[in-house]
Amino acid sequence: MVVTDVTLEAAQKVADAIGNGAAAFALDVSSEQAWIDTIRSVEERFGRLDILVNNAGVVAIADVEESTLEQFRWVNAVMSEGVFLGCKHAIPLMNKGGGGSIVNMSSTGALLGYPIYLAYSAAKGAVRGMTKSIAVMCQEKGYKIRCNAVFPGAIETPMVQFAEGRAGTEQPVAEGVLPHGAKGAPKDIANIVLYLASDESRYVTGAEFVVDNGLTIRPW
Repeated sequence: MVVTDVTLEAAQKVADAIGNGAAAFALDVSSEQAWIDTIRSVEERFGRLDILVNNAGVVAIADVEESTLEQFRWVNAVMSEGVFLGCKHAIPLMNKGGGGSIVNMSSTGALLGYPIYLAYSAAKGAVRGMTKSIAVMCQEKGYKIRCNAVFPGAIETPMVQFAEGRAGTEQPVAEGVLPHGAKGAPKDIANIVLYLASDESRYVTGAEFVVDNGLTIRPW
């Protein structure tokens, strides 16, 4: 397993927690050369790549009138271009090894109108479209590679904590079925990713998995 983060220290912390030979690499997902170098390192160390999870995320809180072009480009460089670059450079190695699974992290921000998350929603909408295009391409070219997208609602993560003005302050998430408006736990998303990465989802590609506790189905 390989864990990447924009800082090696953060990636190494997670890799150490995983154990079992997990490797850590620093990766700025907005840099094409960084992706090329990372994929090369993965091949040199492990010889193949079976699963890619594009999960890097940033947020700028601003609507279309308030957002600067620099903010918009930064958010999309990470979450739109980053997904593009990851898929572009991972697919050849995946195909070389006989196939695999790509899981792209989108968001309910791509499905609903959130004025203050304009750039974020734009990037996640791009992820939605790219996922479908990549899934079809892999089938047409005969690659045994599936590509799916996950659309989380509000999950108790550092990004949500920042957006709510409580950076670094974690709130507990109850067990069991949650009421409307409750935040989910990271494991609620991890379990869907695990399914999509596994052979149990072999008949699933180009699909959208909305994990939002019913947020997007409500008429009010």
